[in-house]
Amino acid sequence: MVVTSNQVDIEIDKEEVGHYMGYDGDYKLSARISSVIDNSIDDAHRLIEPSYSYVIRDVEHVQGSTFAVQGPITFKSKNIARLLEHCHKVAVFLVTIGRHIEEETHRLAQDGRILHAAAMDAIGSAAVEEVIGFVQSRIEDIAGTQELVSSLRFSPGYCDWDITQQEAIFQIVSGAAVGVQLTERYLMIPQKSVSGIIGLGPADRNVENYNPCDTCRKYACPNRRTG
Repeated sequence: MVVTSNQVDIEIDKEEVGHYMGYDGDYKLSARISSVIDNSIDDAHRLIEPSYSYVIRDVEHVQGSTFAVQGPITFKSKNIARLLEHCHKVAVFLVTIGRHIEEETHRLAQDGRILHAAAMDAIGSAAVEEVIGFVQSRIEDIAGTQELVSSLRFSPGYCDWDITQQEAIFQIVSGAAVGVQLTERYLMIPQKSVSGIIGLGPADRNVENYNPCDTCRKYACPNRRTG
């Protein structure tokens, strides 16, 4: 059964917004930047329209770099196939925070308020991560009732999973149900939207710890996950 809802409480973390703006480590925000972020967070709450959809399907078969989920829908990724060899099920998800944040970001940039635009864009990134985190926790709870554990999440465009496979995800979860469109180039509108999968498997198969970055030599990859 596909679960679709817009019932998500969004808590925007100021430090996370700073991270998305490029202020990391021990950097102390100036009074001006701190004020801009605070005011932007206040404004953003009326602009964020979170929505999500997810479904849990059986993994039907894995062969080489190809894997199929109940439907059947076929995907291709050597790295993700390695994970799903050890999974019984897979959760397929699609989340968004709507279009208003990016519209406001564009308006601010057009007005020459570049710092405010950067803050609003960073808030959008932090907000969509909040929605993903909420959905992932729901999926983890369901997995627990079936004595399964969940993997990291993976999205088309990550690692060797081609972005064209967005189309297959949209065959499983409806973009229309959450107000997300897929372009001819397989990009999502609104931009602050994320799709992907989470593997669900037995705890003794190392599903939770599988990370293809551990064996990848592309050390400068911006999507690299460590630890």
